[in-house]
Amino acid sequence: MSQELNDTLGTLEVTWELKDLYSGNNAPELDKDIEQCGKESIAIEKTYSARVAELNDSELLELTTRLEKLSSVLGRIGTYAFLNFTTDIKNQEAAAFLQKIKEIGSDINKHIVFFELELNTISPKKIKKLLKSDLLDHYRHYLESIRRYADHQLSQTEETLLLEIAPVGRSSWTNLFDKVMGHMKFGETGRTEEEVLADLYHADREVRKQAACDLTEGFKSQLHILTHIFNTLLADKMISDRLRTYGSWVRSMNLYNELDDDTVNVLTKTVISRYDIPQRYYEIKRGMLDLPELTDYDRYAPLPDLPETTISWDESKEMVLSSFAEFSPELAEIAQLFYKNNWIHAPILEGKRGGAFAHPCIPEVHPYIMVNYTGNIRDVSTVAHELGHGVHQYLAAEQGYFNSNTPLVLAETASVFAELLLFTSQLGKLSEEKQRKAFICQKLESIFATVFRQIAMNRFEDRAHNARRDGGELSTEILSEHWLTTQRAMFGKSVTLSDDYGIWWSYIPHFLNSPGYVYSYAFGELLVLALYNLYKNEGKSFVPKYLDLLKAGGSRSPYELVKPFGVDLNDPAFWQGGLEIIDDMLTGIER
Repeated sequence: MSQELNDTLGTLEVTWELKDLYSGNNAPELDKDIEQCGKESIAIEKTYSARVAELNDSELLELTTRLEKLSSVLGRIGTYAFLNFTTDIKNQEAAAFLQKIKEIGSDINKHIVFFELELNTISPKKIKKLLKSDLLDHYRHYLESIRRYADHQLSQTEETLLLEIAPVGRSSWTNLFDKVMGHMKFGETGRTEEEVLADLYHADREVRKQAACDLTEGFKSQLHILTHIFNTLLADKMISDRLRTYGSWVRSMNLYNELDDDTVNVLTKTVISRYDIPQRYYEIKRGMLDLPELTDYDRYAPLPDLPETTISWDESKEMVLSSFAEFSPELAEIAQLFYKNNWIHAPILEGKRGGAFAHPCIPEVHPYIMVNYTGNIRDVSTVAHELGHGVHQYLAAEQGYFNSNTPLVLAETASVFAELLLFTSQLGKLSEEKQRKAFICQKLESIFATVFRQIAMNRFEDRAHNARRDGGELSTEILSEHWLTTQRAMFGKSVTLSDDYGIWWSYIPHFLNSPGYVYSYAFGELLVLALYNLYKNEGKSFVPKYLDLLKAGGSRSPYELVKPFGVDLNDPAFWQGGLEIIDDMLTGIER
């Protein structure tokens, strides 16, 4: 079925060219880079270990520059191994190669772990004076950012040991999760996860119900493994947080995002205070679908009057690029590079990882994008989303390897903004009122998934992590209870959630790969709504400011990066402003 769908949509040849990284697993240039990284890490350790606190500005610049170059080459090697595995999860050779590279990376990094540890032993007075040097201007924010982890680092012996065992730690368990999900088949015909998930958006209620049943049965078949993986990683984080004296399970993610805990708490509480918005909407949707009750498998049912057309890959390309061009020709030109140069992997394939992502790779090459394209309007939006990431990563590359890495909360801003550009462009082409209403409803559902659902999932994570720390290993039933409790808090009485839906926490990779990550989506969506309002008021003068934000990458903190837009991230009124825009959209539907 996948082959037929790919042929119909025109995605068979839409696969990425990894030769821009390396020509193959046994490429001479790959072996040469691995060997050179090993030698360079040892040379850096020999030259600078136990000396960082004594370095002057020029010496610190030389060391940081060498470390950045080394890290960039390691990033190139790791990216190739990961992308090579992602589209062929069942391939044991690809899996073994990825594991090999992880072990090599761990061995190399243990020689340079001294840098961050020693940098954080320098007194605040001395480091402040040192970082005032013009020579270190480019790396100032990067070096200051390392210091935020000072209170949570361990001894060099302990940090080295953790690096040694890292290849068999969290990443190994997330690889197992990917393999389990990649091998899983759903329903009588043995379909992929992506194919069955697509049926949840089908107009026929029986098709949706069957899809939910097939997914549930598929998850149940591996639930003992998925529960064990989740518990293991809950415990892994519990131990890591305890060793590093993080005050809460989400503190390390907040620190990574360069956000104060108070900022995240304000965001979370403000979104929860407006759970009435999705509840009101789903009551309306139930009426529009003329159903006695709306169930979990009805949430994504298409609304009457919404055009149900299959969109080919070429058509989706035109839709995305034209929407980008209406905002900024430069944005569209960069996005065009991804299509032209085979930086995208789009078809549904046996053994390919589900979902979608944009990988920044390294500044010297270019980002890569993976989607599982099935031809519906949601997938077009997903392509726009990932291209938003890709363009952001492409523009930020000028900052170099260390400074191009954008905090997750602002990385999601570019992707969500791209989705909004597509939505606005497509809405403008609809003249019939009923179609416009249905199209706006669909966008509201997308916003709900990005804002309210992600915060509900954040609340699930909060309960799961704290329950694991307070009461030991969690059963499938307890995890499912936490999932249903936090989901029902969001939906209220507007959606009936079945007991079977209780196990749907088990297929979400974010909980495993990046604990605490999901609030970044809500952050990005609400920030985008505020920025888009500015764009409507300022017009074309807004565009350069927005592109400058993308080009800045992670060279400054989120608080500094949004200053030109007059945003105060700690003000509840700011977040309420974004929610009021959503409320206004819903009020228009209610009228």
